[in-house]
Amino acid sequence: MKVIVQIPCFDEAQDLPLVIAGIPRRIPGVDRVEVLVVDDGSTDGTGDAAWAAGADHVVRHPGNRGLAASFRTGLDRALALGADVIVNTDGDNQYPQEDIPRLIAPILAGEADVVVGDRRPGQARHFSASKRLLQRIGSGVVRAASGTDVRDAPSGFRAYSRETALRLNVLSGYSYTLETLIQAGAAHLRVVSIPVEGRPAERPSRLMRSLPHYLLHSAATILRSYATYRPLAVFFPIGAVLIALGAVGIGRFLYYYVTEGGAGHVQSLILAAVFTIVGFFVLLIGLLADLVAANRRLTEEALVRLRRIELGGDSAESFGGEGATGGDARGRTPSPSGRGLG
Repeated sequence: MKVIVQIPCFDEAQDLPLVIAGIPRRIPGVDRVEVLVVDDGSTDGTGDAAWAAGADHVVRHPGNRGLAASFRTGLDRALALGADVIVNTDGDNQYPQEDIPRLIAPILAGEADVVVGDRRPGQARHFSASKRLLQRIGSGVVRAASGTDVRDAPSGFRAYSRETALRLNVLSGYSYTLETLIQAGAAHLRVVSIPVEGRPAERPSRLMRSLPHYLLHSAATILRSYATYRPLAVFFPIGAVLIALGAVGIGRFLYYYVTEGGAGHVQSLILAAVFTIVGFFVLLIGLLADLVAANRRLTEEALVRLRRIELGGDSAESFGGEGATGGDARGRTPSPSGRGLG
């Protein structure tokens, strides 16, 4: 049983050593714990700091590609290294690494496929009142969209089983947290939460440049993910409402046509016809989207099988993450200076 803790990083040379030092290397029921750092094009020596702090593997993006891409690269690399359980944490030391044994316990016990560390954002004292409110509202929306019971949807402190990691596809270029929960709910994976005590970050969030920026991107991610995995649930209500409005308008016209002898009210009939036609078009789009979603599920299943074939030997050499450099059995690539830059 191998557990790999992946840490997506961008310019985290200062806090990363604390994160790595806090990761327990001995966990009951686990044979080996390894640390994988994904350096997302850092300019402050994050890769060197990772090696110095004791990371087992470092993968580096030539340029900054964002959190979602770093998360996907980490999953691919961890799978190639033979991970049975993959833990994701952040490089800013806001998550309690000492709780990793509790985080992976439901997966080891066969009770969960995904485990999310719940910081209880509605009660977290280091969150502002507005942030606590937004976290509660946002997590409620994600629960409804995903059909899961996750209370801290934006939490990046998570654990995934190997089979779950094989099935995850991150399409968003912004963040993976919301999209993967909706995807897990659509795939009927077992998602559970455990309470953890988060720490205040020592620096401003790089993901949330401003409140409007965060809300806009998060809303777009939720809507796009929900429409991708549950298209009929999005388009059918919209189409049904438009057709109902059209029916009301047609009924109104017929009423006045009978009672007033058909004089006037043509505008109501035209408007009702427009609502009805648009409603039928929306329903048609929903049906087409559902057919595309069915085809996508077949494609995803084929992709999972292909990944299993590629990773059949669980060797590090089978990894070929786009835009990332590989390494030897320890994840290192010799550099001209003689140090591994991965």
